[in-house]
Amino acid sequence: MKTSLLSIAVLALSCSLSAQQEKQPSGPPPPITIRPKQSPPPPLPKVPDVRQPGETGFSIGAMAWFPVQSPTFDKGYNSGFLDPSRTKMPGKPKYSPEADLGIALGLHNALRFSYFQDRASGDFTTGQQVHIWNTLYPAGAFMNTDYKLQVVKLSFDYLTWPYPVESRKFRLKTLWQVQYLNIKTSFNAPLLPTTDSSGNPLVDSSGNPISYQTQGSKSIIWPTLGLGVTEYVSRHMRLEANASGFGLPRHATIWDGDASANFRYGHWELRVGGRAYHFKTSPQGDFFLSNTMVAPFAGLRWYSQ
Repeated sequence: MKTSLLSIAVLALSCSLSAQQEKQPSGPPPPITIRPKQSPPPPLPKVPDVRQPGETGFSIGAMAWFPVQSPTFDKGYNSGFLDPSRTKMPGKPKYSPEADLGIALGLHNALRFSYFQDRASGDFTTGQQVHIWNTLYPAGAFMNTDYKLQVVKLSFDYLTWPYPVESRKFRLKTLWQVQYLNIKTSFNAPLLPTTDSSGNPLVDSSGNPISYQTQGSKSIIWPTLGLGVTEYVSRHMRLEANASGFGLPRHATIWDGDASANFRYGHWELRVGGRAYHFKTSPQGDFFLSNTMVAPFAGLRWYSQ
């Protein structure tokens, strides 16, 4: 019995080996084909990043604008007296000069310093008794006035859209700014008597000679936030508009805006447009001043590149 089982196993193994030999092809093995490695597709062409004037190098500008509005003087919440103070200061400036310096920072961003002033003198006659700074003026007094407004602004113009710019001609920028404003005023009533009928000087309660000349100033330091848009219509023309501001209820307020058409030739640019500026110093003190100026302007700007 054992011999029969062994014979059957040997016979099965022989049949299996024979079948495997029949499946193997005779002759040499087929050649191996090596396919060449495929190279990656070429990269897309890179669109150049076009920088416009002012987005490289630096620029220097000067302009004049022509506001005719004059500031208003009034008492604040903490004046401590009941006499009226509200006075519209007379006089119109011939023009208000302004200068700016721009420095390119990074891709399409810029840091700008600007300064402008507004100044005028005038005369008026008081319609009622008014309390101005530390002096009380009677009704019917002939008054000489003078004021000088100065504003310094530091602005970081940050490109917000589009990004990347590539060859697009539109820019939207956010404006991150700090502004310092100071306004000085002086008043005088030159026709009011300073001596008695005998020619002796009139004195006040402290024994000092009476003077009807008084002056004072108010200042604001505020951060202002805004937006600026620019459209480069052609190689020689661009349109621009900017607006920014900041304020708190019952405190100081600043806002300003401008819109212009700008015509470039070489390194020079002619700017024409309109400008508005509003300020109100804090009414929380003894006195405050306010004004809203709207006027056309014209100027020149030089670009290093």
